[in-house]
Amino acid sequence: LNPSKTNVLWLGPRQQLQKIQVRTVSVLSVTIPVTESAYDLGVVVDSQLMLSGHVAALCRSTYFQLRQIRPIARSLPLTTAKAIIRPFLFCRQDYCNTLLFGVSDTLVRRLQSVQNAAARLITGTRRRDHITPVLHSLHWLPVRRRIEYKMAVLVYKALRGQLPSYLSDSCHLVTETGARRLRSADVMTCSVARTRTIFGDRGFAVAGSA
Repeated sequence: LNPSKTNVLWLGPRQQLQKIQVRTVSVLSVTIPVTESAYDLGVVVDSQLMLSGHVAALCRSTYFQLRQIRPIARSLPLTTAKAIIRPFLFCRQDYCNTLLFGVSDTLVRRLQSVQNAAARLITGTRRRDHITPVLHSLHWLPVRRRIEYKMAVLVYKALRGQLPSYLSDSCHLVTETGARRLRSADVMTCSVARTRTIFGDRGFAVAGSA
């Protein structure tokens, strides 16, 4: 371990986190304090897995870039502005967006506001104009639908063995579980694992199969 690159993060519900008294951990004679959030492969992971910090950082960086592009985009044709802004926007919003499956509507609305701002910048739409027709004209799925689409793609690949085993082993059709045959087996329904927590419901084995 490299103490200068090591973070200590407790994960759990707020009630359980309040019971933990350990606030520092010694690693190679270096004392590392417990943090509330940490970066992992570009994702801000917080102690309650709410991903509010990740959404805030994503919105902040995207808005900053949109402000830099705004003076140029106003003088570009629609097709050119779309070709520039669309990859820039979705390469950020689509990165690891399946982690956002099941998050609160408040966080999704914050991400949707960024997408709306980009759509208005491309088309020159005013803020008081309705955004849904604009998104349709650009053929852009709303943020929540993009998250669900990415999850569906992962499940499709998992059922065909195109994902690593730690993901593909989490998805099974009803006909593959050994249970008695149901009418749902004819429509390729996945068996859904049972959980008792919100964290469990957001896991790939449950969220993807459902």
